[in-house]
Amino acid sequence: MWWRALQGVLLVTGLAAVIGSPWWGPQALSHLAFFHVRRVEIEGIRYARTSELMALLKVDTLQSVWQPLEPLVTRAGSHPLVEEVRIERRLPGTLLVRLTEREPVALVERRGQALVPADGRGHLLPIDPVRTPLDVPIASAADSALLHLLGGLRGAAPGIYRRVTRASTVGTTEFRLMLDTVMVRTNRNVTVARVKDILPVEADLARNKLRVVELDLRFRDQVIARQP
Repeated sequence: MWWRALQGVLLVTGLAAVIGSPWWGPQALSHLAFFHVRRVEIEGIRYARTSELMALLKVDTLQSVWQPLEPLVTRAGSHPLVEEVRIERRLPGTLLVRLTEREPVALVERRGQALVPADGRGHLLPIDPVRTPLDVPIASAADSALLHLLGGLRGAAPGIYRRVTRASTVGTTEFRLMLDTVMVRTNRNVTVARVKDILPVEADLARNKLRVVELDLRFRDQVIARQP
């Protein structure tokens, strides 16, 4: 019994020494069938399809977990829904792929086409809203600045973002956000912090039982409320 335990300790110690050795250590281990890939685990997947990612990775059971990971990261990262990829080895035979997917912030209207999901950086995303229902507002165009604003609201002011039903570009200088029944008008260079200026104004209006149909942020340091 003690001899088997000693053999186990020696094996683990030997593997640790080889793994921690110079570049030839992993290269030598890559030729051992013990380290062939038996399993690929993908975490963080929500919108992308596993089959699509596996096709990009091109990993099979004849390959080793000690193969260079950078090409796998590059291939997985080429998927239009993937924003960031990290790949780890779980010895002896598992590759763990951790994904951060692009998050849709709006459904963009496009001429002659169905609504197309887009993220906060203006990337159009191959997500089928019929197969994967999305609780996001409708944007009048794939305007990167407008989508960036929606992405900022989603992250820093989720209460306001959830109220947005429609976001529009008007001319070359103005955005309009429909929040429930209230229209918010802003300049194109508006920040999330500036949009949040509507909150104390809305609270004050509610206390005074006043109903408004429009909040205008286009004038510096002012929130102009317009009643019906």
